[in-house]
Amino acid sequence: MWQAEIRIDLDAIRDNVATLCAGTTAEVMAVVKADGYGHGLLPAARAALAGGASWLGVATLDEALTLRRAGLTTPMLAWLYAPGLPLHEGVEADVDLNASSLAQLDEVVVAARRVRRPARVHLKIDTGLSRNGAPPSGWPALVEAAAKAQADGDVEVVGIWSHFACADAPGHETIDRQLAVFAEGLATAERFGIEPRYRHIANSAATLTRPDAHYDLVRPGVAIYGLSPLPGPPRADLRPAMTVRARVALTKRVPAGQGVSYGHAYHTDSETTLALVPLGYGDGVPRHASNVGPVHLGGAVRRIAGRVCMDQFVLDCGDDQVAEGDVAVLFGAGDNGEPTATDWADAIGTINYEIVTRFGGSRVPRIYDGSAGIPQPTEAE
Repeated sequence: MWQAEIRIDLDAIRDNVATLCAGTTAEVMAVVKADGYGHGLLPAARAALAGGASWLGVATLDEALTLRRAGLTTPMLAWLYAPGLPLHEGVEADVDLNASSLAQLDEVVVAARRVRRPARVHLKIDTGLSRNGAPPSGWPALVEAAAKAQADGDVEVVGIWSHFACADAPGHETIDRQLAVFAEGLATAERFGIEPRYRHIANSAATLTRPDAHYDLVRPGVAIYGLSPLPGPPRADLRPAMTVRARVALTKRVPAGQGVSYGHAYHTDSETTLALVPLGYGDGVPRHASNVGPVHLGGAVRRIAGRVCMDQFVLDCGDDQVAEGDVAVLFGAGDNGEPTATDWADAIGTINYEIVTRFGGSRVPRIYDGSAGIPQPTEAE
C-alpha cells in the first residue's frame, strides 16, 4: 500500500516532443536538466528521444556524463560549469561543451589536448539576458580565439547560441532586440571564418511563438513536460506529465475557532473535519502554499489550511465525507477536476517550472506510466 507518489506519464512526454517537432523545421533539443524538471533525468530523456528529439540539453557536466553512462549516444550539450572541473571527461564522452569566455575556451582547449581529440564547442553570446554568455563587447575576441583553436585542431565549433530574457511575454520589445544582437553576433563569427552547423536561441516560449527564431535547433524545456511557459489558458496540444498525490493519513472533527498547524495561521469557521495529508516541504510542497495551495480531495478542490510543514499539511473539509486512505491530488493533468502545476504556480506567485522541479529527488517515489523510452528486454533477457 502506498502513502504518497509522483506519477510520470512517459507517453505524454513523448507526445509533447512529437508535437513540438511537428511545429518546426529545426532540430529539437529536449532539455532534461534538473532531473528532467523533476520528472527523472534518464526516463525523461528516453521518452523525449522516442518523441523525435535529436539532441539533449543539460546544465551540468555530471548530468551529461550520467546520460552517457546510461548508454545514450545522442548529441548532447552541457553549458554550466565552474572553473577546474574535469572537462576532459566530457570531451572523451563526446559531450558538447559551452564556451562563454576566453577562460572557458582555454579550459576546453586544455581538456581537448589532454584526451587528444577535438572538443565540440558551442559559443554563447549574451544578447541581453545578462547571465551566461560573452557580452557583445567581448564577442569578437572569443570568436577569434575559437577560430584559432579550430584551425589548430583543438576544437570544432558546432554551434553559436544565446537565450531569451522575455520570450514568455510575446511581443516584448526585448525579443526582437535580442534577435538583432544574435544576428550581428553570427555575422561577426562569419567574418572570423566560423559558420557553425547549429545556431540556436529558442526556448520553449520562442519555440511555440516565434518560428523566425528557430534557426537550426530549438531548445524546449518545460513544454516537453506538458506545461506552457506562456500566459493564458493551458495549451490543448501539450499534456502535463506529472501527477502528485497522497493518501489521507488522519481525519478528525474539531470545533469552530480551532487554530490549525504551526502558528495557528488558520482558524476554522465552524465545526469541521480536518484531513491530514502526508506531504510537506521536505517532499517538494512549497511552504508558500500555506493557506493557498489547491488540493483535490473528496470531489472538491480545497485550499491548504494553515502552514505547510516539513512532512504534512492539513485540509479543511467542512462536513464533506472524507476518510483516512482517501486520495488527495495536489496537481495533475486536470482531467478529473484536479489542479494543475500551473494552478499551483498561480496560487503562490511562481512559475510552473518551479512546482514540478521541486519534486525531483524527493523521498516520494516516482512511478512511471506508459512505455515511451522504456528499454525493451532482449530475447536473451
